[in-house]
Order: sequence, then C-alpha cells, then structure tokens
Amino acid sequence: MKFADEFRDRDKARTLVREIETLADQIETTKTRPLQLMEVCGGHTHSIFRYGLEGMLPSSIELVHGPGCPVCVLPMGRVDDCVAIAERPGVIFTTFGDAMRVPGSKKSLMQAKADGADVRMVYSPMDALALARKHPDREVVFFGLGFETTMPSTALTVLQAEADGIENFSVFCNHITIVPTIKAILDSPDLHLDGFLGPGHVSMVIGAAPYAFIAEFYKRPMVIAGFEPLDILQSIWMLLKQIREGRAEIENQYTRIVPEAGNHPALAAVAEVYELREFFEWRGLGSIDHSGVKVRDQYARFDAERKFAIPNVKIADPKSCQCGEVLKGVLKPWQCKVFGTLCTPETPLGALMVSPEGACSAYYQYGGIKRSNTPEKEAVVS
Repeated sequence: MKFADEFRDRDKARTLVREIETLADQIETTKTRPLQLMEVCGGHTHSIFRYGLEGMLPSSIELVHGPGCPVCVLPMGRVDDCVAIAERPGVIFTTFGDAMRVPGSKKSLMQAKADGADVRMVYSPMDALALARKHPDREVVFFGLGFETTMPSTALTVLQAEADGIENFSVFCNHITIVPTIKAILDSPDLHLDGFLGPGHVSMVIGAAPYAFIAEFYKRPMVIAGFEPLDILQSIWMLLKQIREGRAEIENQYTRIVPEAGNHPALAAVAEVYELREFFEWRGLGSIDHSGVKVRDQYARFDAERKFAIPNVKIADPKSCQCGEVLKGVLKPWQCKVFGTLCTPETPLGALMVSPEGACSAYYQYGGIKRSNTPEKEAVVS
C-alpha cells in the first residue's frame, strides 16, 4: 500500500471484521465473557472512535483504553511546577500545545499566560533552543514531555545546546517510559486483560524486544499496531489468532514503520542525556518505579529542576474526577460522574479531556455518547 486511503478501504475492513468474528467464535473464553484487549496508545483510541471501529467489532470483544497519553498521566503537582517556573521573571516557558490547558491545582499554563507569564507554544524543542539563541538575556525552558517517542528530540536538543555553548536553555524533564507502565497495569488486581495493541510511535524508537516480558512472564500476546483502520483491525485479528492458538508472542503489524531492533541513533541520544528516576508519580496510577527519566549529572546545567526552585508538591486530583480509573481501563470515560457535564473539552476537569490523545476527549468527540453524567452508555459508534 502506498496511499492513506488504501488503509481505509471499506471492503477490506468488512472482510477483516468477518474474520475477527469467526476467530472470536472459536475462542472458548468468549462463551462466558468478552475478550478484553487494551490499546495502550491514545492515538489508537482516537483512531478507533474516529473511524467507528469499536462499533464494528462483535460484542465478544471489549476494547480497553490504556494510559498511553503522556499529557493525561501528568500529575497535577507537576503542572504547578511548570506554572511556578513560567511565572519567574525573565523566563520564557515553552511547551507543546496540548499541555497548555492541563489543569493544575490553581491554574493551567494557558491561564498563567493570560496572567502575564511568557508561555509560548512550540512545535519542537529545537524551536525553544532557537528562542534561547534569540534572547540571550532570558532563560528559556522547554517542557520535556512524552514517552520514548519524544525523548530523542529533547535529548538531541540538549546535545546541540552543549555543542553551541548555549547557557540560557534548560529542560523541565517529565519524560516517561512505557514498559514499567504496562507492567503496573498487568499487576493491577482489578483488571484482567487478554492482550495488547502495542504502541506504534514508541515502538518506532525502542523496537519490539522490550515487550518480551509481557509474553514470557505474563503470558499475554501483544501486536504492535499502526494507526489506520485496517492496521488496527488486522492487529486485532492477529491477537485473536494468537489467543485461539494458545500462543503469547510479541508480533509487529506496523513493520513499515517499526524496526524490530528500534532506532539506534535515537536510543543512543536518550542513553547519553538521561538516566532512570527511582520512581515517578503518574496521575491516577500513583508512583511507578523506574517509569521516568531525568537529566544526567553531566548535563545538569540544562536541567530546569536544578536551575530553578520549584514547589515539587504532590497534589491530589479532585475527588469528583475519575481519571485514574479511566487510565487503568477500569472505567469507560462515559462512566465517569462528571463526563460531559462538569468536564468537557471547553472546561476540562481532568487531563484526559484536554489532550487530543485522551480517552475522554476521544469519546466526547467521536463516541456518539449522550452528554450526561449517567454512567450508562447511550449509543454505540457505527
């Protein structure tokens, strides 16, 4: 296939759905309960609802929406830290656009900007570095955020800043890692999963090997999936085929993008600049060991956490917000008490409603769900 519309062919999609239905009927588990398959990546969640894929699947398959949205798992206290840095005199605080509206305990970065802080949206950390060159009398801070997908670009920017001798640039590092996250989900006592749709963008960097523990120790299959409708349907078919045959392997459907061994230059840059934190706090999931990275001592002068005093206080989410349960797949977004009423894209109470990759945002935009806080699904995508 060469063009995007080839990955959206209706006839091929119908054929795949029929094959999925046939496989599902042959799996003994579906006689007593639906198979639960988690798509880890928020990009998959949006594709599933944008193209109505969930409504095409048989009732014997339930898709569970995972925590693969880095903006959504950012704890409220870290947003407060961002605001504290941004509001310092002489600071230009730069960030990706989807982090601008994530609520802190008092305000978001967007609100801090409205109050006078110099907060600027950028498209890459290199844009932030260019601002540092342009404004040598100002401190420019880049909000480093994301899984392994975005780690390399931030790391390479730090290396470039060092090579150029730029001293007024730093990174507020909130990069997180996917493998400990999946392990924490598998260890969760209130969630039983039969398989995973593996994240495509993260895997483009790290490859397939880091997921081996899922199959070897937890005996669950995973298929690394692309983001087009036929990608996702084929990946579900591949998962069901493994389950029917009693296999648990890591397979790669997204071979046109994801190399089995990962991207070596990207991994080298990450290893050069970062080291694992002992633990990192996740919104809704709590503290997860070795699930985040920090800037190595060698590059401490580019570490905003060391350059600036920040509150670094843990802030609990509002009690009415159930982002944690949604992130773990225990609740569907429409089962949250404030979904579509107190919490909307215009007035987000939780981070899952802010980010384009958030599950609540996907349901609200594409899900065909009645905007009500009644915890019952009113409609199904078709």
